[in-house]
Amino acid sequence: MRITVGMIVGQIAAGATPEQLLADYPYLEREDITQALRYAAWRAEEREITLSYA
Repeated sequence: MRITVGMIVGQIAAGATPEQLLADYPYLEREDITQALRYAAWRAEEREITLSYA
C-alpha cells in the first residue's frame, strides 16, 4: 500500500468524497483519510500562501 498524503488531499481538493476514495482504494480506511487531512493541515499551518483570483 503506497498512497501518499498528497494524493489523498489532491483527490479531496478535486472533489472526490471519502466514500469515493474508499471505493477506489479498498485497502484504505476512513481513519487513514482523516489522518492524511490532519497531517496536511498541520504542515500548512505556518505557511503563507498568496492566492491569486482569476
